[in-house]
Amino acid sequence: MNLKSILNFYINSSIHVALTVVSLAIITMQNFEISIDINVILFIFLGTITGYNIVKYAGIAGLHHLSLTKNLRLIQVFSFLIFLILLYILFQLTWNVVIFSAVMGLCTLLYILPFFGGGRNLRALAGVKIYVIAFVWSGVTVLLPLIGKTELLQWDVLLEFIQRFLFVLVLTLPFEIRDLKFDMANLKTVAQIFGVTKTKILGILCLFAVILLEFLKMNSNFESVISLICICVLLSILLINSRIRQTKYYSSFWVEGIPVLWCCLLLVMQFIYR
Repeated sequence: MNLKSILNFYINSSIHVALTVVSLAIITMQNFEISIDINVILFIFLGTITGYNIVKYAGIAGLHHLSLTKNLRLIQVFSFLIFLILLYILFQLTWNVVIFSAVMGLCTLLYILPFFGGGRNLRALAGVKIYVIAFVWSGVTVLLPLIGKTELLQWDVLLEFIQRFLFVLVLTLPFEIRDLKFDMANLKTVAQIFGVTKTKILGILCLFAVILLEFLKMNSNFESVISLICICVLLSILLINSRIRQTKYYSSFWVEGIPVLWCCLLLVMQFIYR
């Protein structure tokens, strides 16, 4: 396999998005000054790969099982092995974490299975897609890491959840702009409703709100504030430069990788200043 093939497998097998979700979970742990729980991090990483690959490939595998391409078969085998490890990690977690994860898993299933009238799923409901993604990501990266570690019903947790919800919404917008040429009109995505320019303005306003909310927290710190501002500025730049015709890796690698950079920046700053 050459470097390009490895990169494509890394993205298509959902390893990249899993690292993104894990990075956001670690940011939450650092913001609330709790120790990093390796079992929870592994569970989030493995669960993200499993969930995303089910969403992306379940229908394809069902329809074309006998004619799967070599790469898709490799992803299928990889996903099965990941799922087996996920089951092992599951038994290392508390019941509260398992129950909460099951609720998030149900939301993922509703995203792909036809539970609604007319054989529709959440993905097909007009205007719902981006908010489902933001809600699940916020639950998994804010609430799940804090279960059993701190009180969830507190002001800072609420603000962190709202910040994460808005941040993930903006993180998704370059994908929606890219997919304008593919998405059916009845999906009513943000980009379809507002158009490219207004979508970018809306995204920047959301990031501005994310920064403002940081200053309303009872317990914030210099490293969290500076790293958040830097990442919001970077995401704003990438959003402004988003086009309907993007390079192959613009959204799927560079935009989606921003939380990984955010996590690294926060950890480095904490190492320097503490």
